[in-house]
Amino acid sequence: MITLEKDELYPLLFEPAYKQVMWGGHKLAEKFGRPLPEDGVPVGEAWEICDRTEYDSPVINGPYKGVTLHQFVQTFGQDFVGKNFTGSRFPLLVKLLDAEKRLSLQVHPNEAACRKLGNGAEPKTEMWYIIDAAKNAKIIAGLNPRSSKMKFVSALQSPDVESHLQVFDSKPGDAYFINAGRVHAIGAGNLILEVQQNSDTTYRISDWGRLDANGQPRTLHIEQALESIDFMDRTVCRIVGPSDKVDYNRKFPVINRCPFFCVDELLLTSEWNDNTATTSSFHLLTAINSPFTVGKDEKITEVPLGMTCLIPACFGRYTITIPEGSHTTIIRTTL
Repeated sequence: MITLEKDELYPLLFEPAYKQVMWGGHKLAEKFGRPLPEDGVPVGEAWEICDRTEYDSPVINGPYKGVTLHQFVQTFGQDFVGKNFTGSRFPLLVKLLDAEKRLSLQVHPNEAACRKLGNGAEPKTEMWYIIDAAKNAKIIAGLNPRSSKMKFVSALQSPDVESHLQVFDSKPGDAYFINAGRVHAIGAGNLILEVQQNSDTTYRISDWGRLDANGQPRTLHIEQALESIDFMDRTVCRIVGPSDKVDYNRKFPVINRCPFFCVDELLLTSEWNDNTATTSSFHLLTAINSPFTVGKDEKITEVPLGMTCLIPACFGRYTITIPEGSHTTIIRTTL
């Protein structure tokens, strides 16, 4: 049995869990070189960082290989997660989403809706960072300001429902803040990093009339969805990424006013020094377009393209080193 010591913690990599779904694709293998569970079977989700009963991410690097995320949280608590942590499980769930086909139109509940709905409903606010997008790929996020609750509800079973929604052209480097209660859907051709509250509650509003592999429509959750939708929310939730390249390091705040997580985009051309003490939180570092190395002293971890590394809150200072001559994009997530 491994004895866990706080002073021995290091930048951790975890084994993803892959979800085979009807809208999934093959980009996780094509873009990141990952060996997927079954050749040729489309994968829609990779749960990269997860502390849930249905999946508890195990470490795949270093002396603590095989130890799970939940074991670290239970052993170290705030030293591992951060000073604002009060729960029993890691507060975030990080995914990669490969949408070869369009996802359903859906919504997630907030805390107030969960109290009304019961049945184990969990609140879920999330953000999307566009890693890659095919030509003409779309993102649906939010209700159209010209629509109304009555018009939207009356159009639910009609192809006209899309006219009641905000539809955006998907561009790599853009992000979207999907607050609980905001209607949304990911269009075909998107590869996305998703950071969310640790929840798996989704209410499907429309599946665009399609059928599953057995020729049956998937279950809709209209009653729960109508209880969850914030019909007053008409915010434009697209966060446009920088379009220029410069030969110096930059940090852009992507999400900085959310009570559940903060997300920054690091655009690096050289070594980057950081410190978990400045945020009193773990740091999640996701390799968007290039691998990198991270750590200090003898505690160094190589982070492959597409993977997310977890720096424990107690780790302190660390350095990110990128390939020479590269323009490296890293998404940094904290509490």
